[in-house]
Amino acid sequence: QVQLVESGGGLVQAGGSLRLSCTASGHLQSFSSYTMGWFRQAPGKEREFVAVLDWSGKISYSADSVPGRFGISRDNAKNTAYLQINSLKPEDTAVYYCAASTAYYVDVSIYGSTRVYNYWGQGTQVTVSS
Repeated sequence: QVQLVESGGGLVQAGGSLRLSCTASGHLQSFSSYTMGWFRQAPGKEREFVAVLDWSGKISYSADSVPGRFGISRDNAKNTAYLQINSLKPEDTAVYYCAASTAYYVDVSIYGSTRVYNYWGQGTQVTVSS
């Protein structure tokens, strides 16, 4: 079993930045072999895709993302994935979840679906005040 723990959320003012972390532990394969995704869920809404960094190093962001507002990265030596969020807006308020997939797809867009992920963290709350 693999455990994912997110951290780094909190209350920030609009225009600020946050870096979320997701650390994996447990019965890991090589961490670099996992595709790591970030999703978020606002109150009353479905969980939505934010970003993914796949097993081959390809990156994809939500089609709604403004270039440069989100940045996904990983440190395989630390078994940790990151999500940088800049220019935060009140509409970014949500619980942010990281997820890990052991599936190997060539098309990175497939990782935009929650169904391909095996493991999920408990989420970290991000609240953006106006």
